[in-house]
Amino acid sequence: MDYTIKIGGSAGQGLQTIGDTLAKVLARSGYHVFSHQDYESRIRGGHNFYQIRFSDGPVMSSRKNIDLLVALDSETISRHSSELSDKGLVIYDPDTLKVNHESPSFLGISFLKLAIEYGGDRVMENTVATGAVLGIIGIDISFITDLLREAFERKSNEIISANIKAATAGYDYAIKNCSHRLFDAKIAAARKLLISGIDALALGCISSGLKFYSAYPMTPSTGIMNYISAHSSEFGVIVEQAEDEIAAINMAIGASFGGIRAMTGTSGGGFALMVEGLSLAAMTETPIVIALGQRPGPATGLPTRTEQGDLQFALHAAHGEFPRVILAPGSPEQAFHAAGKAFDLSEKYQIPAIIIFDQYLADCQWTLEDLDTGMIAYRDYRIRENDFKALSHYKRHEFTETGVSPLAVPGDAQHIVITDSDEHDENGHINEDAEIRRKMLDKRLFKKMPLVRKEISFPQLYGDINPAIVLTGWGSTYGLMKETVDVLSNKYGIAMLHFSELYPFPDLKTGGILKLLSEAKVSICIENNAGSQFARLMKTETGYDFRHSINRYDGRPFLLDELIGEIEDVIG
Repeated sequence: MDYTIKIGGSAGQGLQTIGDTLAKVLARSGYHVFSHQDYESRIRGGHNFYQIRFSDGPVMSSRKNIDLLVALDSETISRHSSELSDKGLVIYDPDTLKVNHESPSFLGISFLKLAIEYGGDRVMENTVATGAVLGIIGIDISFITDLLREAFERKSNEIISANIKAATAGYDYAIKNCSHRLFDAKIAAARKLLISGIDALALGCISSGLKFYSAYPMTPSTGIMNYISAHSSEFGVIVEQAEDEIAAINMAIGASFGGIRAMTGTSGGGFALMVEGLSLAAMTETPIVIALGQRPGPATGLPTRTEQGDLQFALHAAHGEFPRVILAPGSPEQAFHAAGKAFDLSEKYQIPAIIIFDQYLADCQWTLEDLDTGMIAYRDYRIRENDFKALSHYKRHEFTETGVSPLAVPGDAQHIVITDSDEHDENGHINEDAEIRRKMLDKRLFKKMPLVRKEISFPQLYGDINPAIVLTGWGSTYGLMKETVDVLSNKYGIAMLHFSELYPFPDLKTGGILKLLSEAKVSICIENNAGSQFARLMKTETGYDFRHSINRYDGRPFLLDELIGEIEDVIG
C-alpha cells in the first residue's frame, strides 16, 4: 500500500495543524510517513498545501498523484482535483464553500456544523476534518484521542473532551457516509519516530554539546532557533536573538573564543552579512558552525520556497584564503549526524564548518525506526585549567606539524590567550613580516586542508554495483534519488551517488567513484538550481563532466513521478 493525502487551503485556515496531526497519527500507527509543505510568504490568504505520503514500506519523497484531497477552500479543488488517482476522493465542507459537488469522487462533510454541535466551538473545525480523514482511511480513533489528550494536557478537561467529541463526530460521519473504501489501512507495526529535517538538525546540535546559539530569524533556519529555545533550559543552552546577522555571527565567535561550542544559523541574505565574520573566525582560528538554509534568490527571492542555489556562495564566501568544511545532509538522520561532525571538525582543526540545507529538507518529515546517537561523540579539543598547568609556555598560533595550534580557554590559567584579526605571530600579536605571513598562511591552509580532506566521507553508492545509469545529487535529493533507483531498477542497471559532504571534496580516484562514472553509459546530475552548481564543482575538482543534467529551479521540489519521467526521457 502507498497512499497520499493532500490538505489544501489558505494561510490561517489551520491546514498545518491537520497535516501535523495526521502525520503523527500515521507514524504512531506504524506506517512509514513522508510529508512536505508548500506555502506562500504571507500570514493570511494565498494558497498553501500540506502533503502526506504513507506506506507499509519506506517512503522518502512525494508523488504527484493523490488519493485523498482535503479541500478547505474552493481554490484547492480547482488546483488539485486533477491530481486525484483513479479512485481518489475529495472531502470538503459544502456549507463553507457554498457549493455541492454531486460527483462520487466528492464527499461533503459539514466540518463547521459538526464542530459547533459536538465541540461547542468553530475553532474545532480542523479537529472534525482530521477525524473524518482517519475514518475514511480506517485508522482507529484511539490514536487521535490519545494525541489530543497529550496536546491539551495543560488545558481543562472540558477542552480535551470537546476536542475528542469533535474528532469522533468527523470520524463517525465519514465512516457512515463514505460510499467506497479507498484505503486498506490497518495497524502496521510498532510506532515510528516522526521528525523534520530542521528539528533533527537542531537536536543534533544539542546532542553535540552546543551551549550558545545566536541568530536573527530568517526562513528556513528559524526552526533551529525555535527548537533549541524550546529545550534551552533542559540542556543549558543560551539562545540569543541578535539585532542582525552581523551581530549574530560575532556573538557566536565570541562565545566560542570564550570556551564553549557555539553556532549561528541564517539563509542566503543573512549569510551575505556574515561573511566578514566568517573571515574573522578563519583568521583567529576560532571554531564556528554555521547553518545555511537555502531558498530561492537573488535578494528576498521566494522566502518560503526551496532551492539549492547557494552552494557556490558557501564555497567561496568571505575574503582571503582559508579552509572550511561544507556538509549537506539529505535526510533528518543525516542532518542529525552532520551536526556532530560539523562541531567535531570545526573544533579539531579550528576552522569554520557550514551545514548547508534547503527549505524542502527543513520542512519535510520522515519516519525513522530510531536515531543512532552513537555516531555523535563529544571530544573536547580545548586546553582547560588542568591541561594549562602542565604548559611552561603558551602560544595561541604556534607553528606545528599539523597546522593545528593549542586552543586554550581564556582565564583558565596564568597564560594569556591573545589573537588578532590582523595577521599575527605565534603569540597572537599583530605582525606584518613577510615570512611570518607566508608561514601563517601555510599553517592555516596547506597543512590543515589535507588532514581535513581525509575526514570527508565518500558519496553513498546505492543500487547496481556496475550500473549503466548513474544518478548523482547532493543534499535534499537523497530520498528522491533513492526511491527513483528502487522504481527503475527492475528495468535498468541503475545506481545513485549521493554527496552529503561536499568540501573539502573527497578524493574520488581512490574511492573508485570516477571509474564507475566513466564506465556508465548514462550519467545524470540532479539539482534544484539553474546553474548546475554541484556539477561545476565536480568538474573543477575532478575534471569529470556529467553527460546530462536535470534541473528544477521554480522554487518547488522534485516529485517522484516527474523525476522518473525526466530520467526516462534522457535514457530514451
